[in-house]
Amino acid sequence: MANDTGRTLIYASRKHNDGLLSFLGEQGWQVVPAKSASDVGRILNPGITSAALIDLASGYSDREMGAFESCMQPATVGWVAATNPEQLTTTSIRRLIRDYCFDYINVPCTNDQLAHAIGHAWGMASLSEVPVITPQVGGDQEMVGTCEAMQQLFRTIRKVANTDAPVFISGESGTGKELSAVAIHERSLRAKGPFVAINCGAIPPHLMQSELFGYERGAFTGANARKIGRVESANGGTLFLDEIGDLPIESQASLLRFLQQGAIERLGGHEVIPVNVRIISATHGDLEAAVKEGRFRMDLFHRLCVLRVDEPPLRARGQDIEILAHHVLQRFKGDNHRKIRGFTQCAVQAMYEYHWPGNVRELINRVRRAIVMADSRMISAKDLDLLPWVPTLVRTLEEIRAEAERTAIEQALLRHCHRLTDVAAELGISRITLYRLMCRYGLRGDESGVPA
Repeated sequence: MANDTGRTLIYASRKHNDGLLSFLGEQGWQVVPAKSASDVGRILNPGITSAALIDLASGYSDREMGAFESCMQPATVGWVAATNPEQLTTTSIRRLIRDYCFDYINVPCTNDQLAHAIGHAWGMASLSEVPVITPQVGGDQEMVGTCEAMQQLFRTIRKVANTDAPVFISGESGTGKELSAVAIHERSLRAKGPFVAINCGAIPPHLMQSELFGYERGAFTGANARKIGRVESANGGTLFLDEIGDLPIESQASLLRFLQQGAIERLGGHEVIPVNVRIISATHGDLEAAVKEGRFRMDLFHRLCVLRVDEPPLRARGQDIEILAHHVLQRFKGDNHRKIRGFTQCAVQAMYEYHWPGNVRELINRVRRAIVMADSRMISAKDLDLLPWVPTLVRTLEEIRAEAERTAIEQALLRHCHRLTDVAAELGISRITLYRLMCRYGLRGDESGVPA
C-alpha cells in the first residue's frame, strides 16, 4: 500500500524511466511504480486523492489496457496517459483516454510538461475528496462541505451530540435538517436506540394525537387493534419532530405535558407509560414569530429550543456549491452512458450566480437531471436549466468555439442525412477528425468503432 501522506503518484509502465522517477520525486511526489493493472489494484486506495500516470507508449496490449479500466474508475484518482501520436488512431486507446483520463500527453515530452499534466489531474481529483459526515440512519445521503459555515455546523453537531438536552434545528427547506438530526443521534449515547422521525406538517390535525401517542383497541371507530405511537416507538432513542411549527395547537399541549412528565397515555387507555426519548425538532419557518402571533406555545418553544443548530442556506456556502455539484456528479454519473466528466465554466459560474431557493435538495435534482439529459461529456448551464444566470462576459473563447463547432457539425449531419464522407467534405476535415469531434460532442450514438 502506498504511503498516504503527501501527494501520491502511481506510475504504471512496462519500462520504468529511472530519470523520470527521480525527477518526480524531487517535485514532491511519492512515486509508487506498477507494471500491471493487478499491481495498481494492490496499491490503490480510493479513499485518498492521488495522481496516476499510465505509460501507454511502453507497449501495453489491448487485453492489458482493458484490465486497467476497473482500477481507473475511482473519482479520487486523476489519471494521465503518456502515448505516441500514432497510438491515438487506435480505438481502444482513444476510448481508454476519453473515458478514464483527465489528460494525455504525447511523448517524447519534457519532464516539466508531464509534471504539469500530473499536477492538474491531481488537483481535479482532489475535488472529490471533501469533508463528509455520513449518517448511518435514514438512507445514503451525506453532509458535504468545506466552507466555514459548514465547518461550524459540524463542530456544533459534535458538541450537542454529547448531551441529552433537546435540540432545535432551524433552516430553510432543503438545507438538510433531518441529516443533521440523524448525525446528532448517531454521535450520541443513544446511537444504538431507534431514530424515529415524524413530519408534523404532513399529518392531518385530527390524526396527530394518535400518531404521536398511539391508541388502544376500541378507542374509536376503526381502532381494531392497539397501535404504538411514534413517541413510544422512539423509547431509548431519538424522536425527530420535523416542521414542528405546523403542529396543531391542541397537540402542542399534549406534547408539552409529555415533555414535563416523561410519560404518555395512549388514546382510549388509562395506563401511564414512561418513555425516555431525546427530542430534536426542526422547522423552516420563523418559530419565534409564530410564538409572538400566538400560533405556537411559548412554554413549548422554550422546552424544545434548549440547544439551537442553524443550517446555512446553499447560497451562503461559497465554493461548496461547486464541490457539492461534483460530489453529486460522482455519485450519479452512471445514469448516463456517456461518462460525464464535469461542468463547463459557464455552468459553474451560473451555479454561483443562482439563488438556490430549494438549497441542496434543488442542486441534487438539477445535477441528476442534467446527467441524464446532457448531450456531451461536460454538463452545461443549459443542461442545468440555468442559462439566464450565465454572466455575459464569462464565456471563454474555447467555449464559444466549441458551441459553434458542435452546431456546424449538427447542421451538416442533418443536411447530408449522416453520410459522414459528405459531411467531412463540406466541413473540410478528415473522417477521422469528424468522428473524433462527434464523439466529443455526443453526436454519435454508436461510439464503438471508427468510420470506414
